[in-house]
Order: sequence, then C-alpha cells, then structure tokens
Amino acid sequence: MMGDRDFRTIIKNSLDSIGKELDIEIDPKDIQKIHLQEVVRCLRRSYYDRIEPREIERRGFNELLSGLLRKLQYGSDPKEFSLDDIQIKAQADMIVDDSILLFRSANEELENPLANDLLYLNACLWIYDKLDGMIIYITGDRKETTFSLTRNKKMFEEVIRRVRVLNNLLKEQKAPILEPSVECSECQYYSKCYTKKTNTKQVTLAEMLGLGKKDLNE
Repeated sequence: MMGDRDFRTIIKNSLDSIGKELDIEIDPKDIQKIHLQEVVRCLRRSYYDRIEPREIERRGFNELLSGLLRKLQYGSDPKEFSLDDIQIKAQADMIVDDSILLFRSANEELENPLANDLLYLNACLWIYDKLDGMIIYITGDRKETTFSLTRNKKMFEEVIRRVRVLNNLLKEQKAPILEPSVECSECQYYSKCYTKKTNTKQVTLAEMLGLGKKDLNE
C-alpha cells in the first residue's frame, strides 16, 4: 500500500482483465459446440463453467502465455471437427514446419508431460491433420522442457468419448462424476465437490454438560 493506492488490487484487476480478453470463447448455451479445452480437463469443472460459472483467480503472466500466442495467431487459426451433430473446436498455439506447438507454463522442470496437455496436442494433430507436434513447458525462470508426440488414434477416440459424455450431461443437466487431480485444490468449484452440507441441531447447555431434564428438576 502506497498512499491511498492499493497496488496489489490494481495488479490483480489488470491480470483479470487481460485474462478475460485472452480466454477461449465458449458459448455456454450452445452445447452442440464443445471446445477441446473443455474435455481434456475435468469434465465437472467444464460443466460448472457453463451452468453456474465462478470467477477464477489469476496468479501471474505465465498463465497467460498460451492465450497470448492464440491471440497473435502464429499460423494457427481456430479449426472445427464435425462429430455427427456436434462440433469440436480447437486452436493450436503455433504451427511451424507442419508441426503443432503448444506452450505451457510450469512451476518446475517436468519429467513427463501432463496428461491433459497430451490429449489436447494429440487431438489438435487429428483436427489440423498433422502428424507430429511438441509441448514446450516454460518455468518462471525461463527453463524449458520439451516433449514430442506422434498422433495416436486411441487417444483421439478417448477425446471423442469425452465430448459425447459432456454433451449428454449438459442436455440432462447432470454434473459429471468427480475426476480428482492435483488441480482440484486450486479449482474455483472445490467446495461444490468436496464440502458437504451437514444437518445440525441446536444443543442446549444442559445437553453440553450431560444433564437431562430429570437431573435439572432434582
């Protein structure tokens, strides 16, 4: 706090504004159009984002990396894939030399890529009709870890299955099952998944002391 100005709030509001500008655009009412990002992560989170959304806390510029690249569109225009009456929307971060590149922030150097990033990249390879791609993880101190992938049909079939599941549950207005992961603790819907309402009754002083009505009348 300097003078009357709360700079922490100013920075937070600025990050929120930039983040909203870079977020993937999803029409919550159009359930026949599912974005790839919705199905490679927790389906319950994606469901709540459409049904009763809550604001997410943005922690820093690293989280905005992919959004900035998508906005600049380095050869990666959004693309759609038809699945009967459902459209799957996708957008790669970059396409270079006929390979798809995804950029992700990381707290530390990773030994293995994250499963949801692999699913996203693999689906992009099929949707954009490319054979291979890479995921580049960048830490806050600019260390890079790169993983390559050749497209895999079974992985893409799993994404298609999840698209159908989310579409059906949105139609039925039923929340998907829990999919616990390391991301749960930072999810804005954590309390909806793990905090249950308990029924409580009013306890009298006599009950707290272990005294019944008979004891009080003696």
